[in-house]
Amino acid sequence: MIQKAALAACLMLTAATGAWAQEQVLNLYSARHYSTDEALYDNFTKTTGVKINRVDADDAGILARLKAEGSASPADVILLVDASRLWKGEVDGLFLPIKSKTLDNAIPPQLRAKTDADGKTAWFGFSTRARVIVYDKLKVKREDVDTYEKLADPVNKGRLCIRSGSHPYNLSLFGAMVEHLGPAKTEVWLKGLVDNMARPPKGGDTDQIKGVASGECGVAVTNSYYLARLMRSNKPEDRAIVEKVGVIFPNQSSWGTHVNVAGGAVARYSKNPANAVKFLEYLASPKAQDYFADGNNEWPAAKGVKVNNAALQAMTGGSFKSETIPVSAVGMNQIKVQQMLDRVGFK
Repeated sequence: MIQKAALAACLMLTAATGAWAQEQVLNLYSARHYSTDEALYDNFTKTTGVKINRVDADDAGILARLKAEGSASPADVILLVDASRLWKGEVDGLFLPIKSKTLDNAIPPQLRAKTDADGKTAWFGFSTRARVIVYDKLKVKREDVDTYEKLADPVNKGRLCIRSGSHPYNLSLFGAMVEHLGPAKTEVWLKGLVDNMARPPKGGDTDQIKGVASGECGVAVTNSYYLARLMRSNKPEDRAIVEKVGVIFPNQSSWGTHVNVAGGAVARYSKNPANAVKFLEYLASPKAQDYFADGNNEWPAAKGVKVNNAALQAMTGGSFKSETIPVSAVGMNQIKVQQMLDRVGFK
């Protein structure tokens, strides 16, 4: 009788263990709302057997949710689409710093958080997007808008269209300018942008491109992947927009074009940390990096991965010089920048 009971218990334990192995999960909080990422996640599950449960929100919403949930949070991995928000999550203690030789070898130091005293890193960038300038090819001279600084020059008065200064994409650009120019000169530059606006800031990056094509603006600032989407579109109206605008990767003769990152981290209270690290390492793999480039027109962050996206290649002629300041430093400047924006009246 005892042997039968022991055998039954053993079988139950084996069955439970098997069920657990089949039900390995990864709870993902993601600010990436790109349908093309579905293939990215599906490939991870097919390769590892780990099921992904996803919660979608914007960067701010995800950080607020993590704070509210505290140690009860089910989140394992956090994906955010801006350096300043990644920095905020780090300083608020929402991420679990990790050691990964795979990630350290793949992701350049300037595209990840600063390594701590224990050799651990809080977050890693997995794709980059350039903050480029588009201009009216018929009305604006290329040499008048080939640097970020020139956007504030009086020659461009009444020409500039840009989204809200408080949007994370602009906060990151402006934070980078603080690193390049220093606080005092950056504030003067921001005032120049306000003086040169064709209209008050509104809309998203695609709206800025359309504003140039329609003649409402002479020049605008946008993330590169928004323009690439229009370039790859089959819609005649999108192709017409592309034909009317030129694109510049600013500051090629100085410090290089500003790039922002989309990145990820292990959640502070992850219940599946091994799967979380495995997922982040997967995002740095060549196959996953190809999904970022081909699916959402972003540049790979991992070293040595080639870009096969025709739109990105057409934009750059194959390559461009990007700035090399740490994106973590850019995030640290966001509070200082917001105060500047308030002082100069940049809405």
